[in-house]
Order: sequence, then structure tokens, then C-alpha cells
Amino acid sequence: MLKPGRPADEESRIVTLRSLNLLDTDRDERFDRLTRLALHVFEVSVALVSLVDENRQWFKSCQGANLSETDRDVSFCGHAILGDDAFVIQDTHQDPRFADNPLVVGEPYIRFYAGYPIRYLDGSKLGTLCLLDSRPRHFNRRERLILEDLAKIVEHEIQAVQLATVDELTEIPNRRGFFASANQALSLCRRQNLQVSLVFLDLNHFKPINDRFGHAEGDKALRSFASMLTQVCRQTDIAARIGGDEFALLLPNASRSDVAKILNRFAAMVEQANREQPLDYKIAYSHGVVHFDPDKHQQLDDLLAEGDQLMYLRKHKSRKQQSGR
Repeated sequence: MLKPGRPADEESRIVTLRSLNLLDTDRDERFDRLTRLALHVFEVSVALVSLVDENRQWFKSCQGANLSETDRDVSFCGHAILGDDAFVIQDTHQDPRFADNPLVVGEPYIRFYAGYPIRYLDGSKLGTLCLLDSRPRHFNRRERLILEDLAKIVEHEIQAVQLATVDELTEIPNRRGFFASANQALSLCRRQNLQVSLVFLDLNHFKPINDRFGHAEGDKALRSFASMLTQVCRQTDIAARIGGDEFALLLPNASRSDVAKILNRFAAMVEQANREQPLDYKIAYSHGVVHFDPDKHQQLDDLLAEGDQLMYLRKHKSRKQQSGR
């Protein structure tokens, strides 16, 4: 058996794939519709939308088999993402690269494979739209073109998902995207008994920035704030813009001292940005930190509500101090 190699852009490809927050998400009718169509058009036993992660291939949609993921080393899609066109094995028993593959000699007994790479906007190959069958078959040029067309539709659907979950201005997750990713992270931390904290942040005096300097400058301040927030994040952290000038940061598997260090780094970054700010305003913010308590917090909304309340109390206290009262 020949294990698939790694694309030249593997490191950045994995970063792109994971940033899309598609892995380990629930079934989505927009992708299931396409794999059902592929099953019907090509008359094969299995059709998949496969995403090739670092050590596995995970199926966003699977029709015709009860599969969720397989090891990347035995995957056919790992080979498919190395090329630019359809990757076709018309009879695995006649191909020394795959004849002894565990997926060929065992379930699902793959005899035929055809996969077309799915690309993201930056050119990264995320995975494939692929077809499997337990019988060998010829795959002609017309069928290859149809498979390519369906793969392009999958690409468009992935982009549509991103538009629905990413804030257009700051290019970080919006409220919908935050809930999708943070709920998964929170569930994992709950199952593994890991610490997790939420930080609720709100810009201070944001309206005067818009009023005095214009909305373009206000947008610039929001983008700058979001950029700094993502820069202090670890790979597992989730930063999002959940409202006009409201942001949230979920910190899975972080101790209280870890949270304090991250917030101190963020404060220092904001302070440095303000020193270098040529305009006559400073970026200021208030925040509330909530440490997850399974007896107190049943869901993400509970963390956000408490974080919002703590943030408001801190902001109110700051205003009183500034007014001298």
C-alpha cells in the first residue's frame, strides 16, 4: 500500500481548513443534497464530501455508508488532493498502490474510486467530492467533467457557509460562527473535564469615534481591535465579533493564570497601538471574565450573559472613576 504524500502547502492548508470551522460539525442539507445527487447521477454505492485533516479524513457528508472518518494514511482522498484534476482508480485490485489497502480488502471494499479536489479561495485543497463503489468501472471524460462541476458547487457552498458565519468587516467569526465553534469546544471541555473561560469585551467610547472621525475610522478601529484579539489567541482559542462593538473570546483548556497572561498581553498590545495611533483618540475597552462552572453554566448563553454583566459593571465603575464621583 502506498501512503499519500503531503501537499507542498500542507501547513498553511491545515490552518485554512481548521479556520473554516467545518470539521466535526453537524450534517448540513446543502452538502447532503449534493452527495445524494452524485449517488444518483453516477449510480455508485457511496458518495462523500471529504475534508483531509492532519491525520484523518473526515466526512462532512456521506451517502451510502455509515462512515464519519478514516485514517489519512489509508485514504484515497489524501492522494486526490495532491493533483489538480479528477483522481480516478477504475479497479483497485489492479493497482499496486491500493490493492492491499485496508479499505479495499475490508469494509467498505472499495473497488472503484473517483475524487475531485475541493479548493478554498486561497487555493488550498480542503478535501474532495468523491465516489466509491464495490465494483470496478470505467469513468469517461464526460463523467469526470460532471464530477468537477459538482465539486465546484461544493466549493461555493463552503464559501456560502463562511459568509454566513464570518464577520465581513473584521474577518473573524460573527455571532453565528462563534456559537457554532464555541459550543463544540465547550462540549469537548465538559467531556474531558478541562478548564475553559469566556471573555466578553466591549469597546469604550466607540460612538464618539464614529461621530468625530467618521464611520470609516470607526471601522478601522474595529478591525484593529479584532486583529489584536486574534494575535493573542492560541491555536485553540476562538475570537469573534458578536455585536456592533462587542467581542467574545473563548479560551478552552486554559487555567486562570493562562487567561490572565493572555489578557495582559492583549492590554499591552492595545496600549502600544494607542501610542502609535496618529489620531486624537485611543482604543479603550471593558471586559468581563467568566470561568466555566458546570454546576452554574448549562450552556454558552449562560457564559455570555454573565460575561456581559461583569463587563458592564467594570465599565460603569470606570466611568464613575473618570467622572470623579
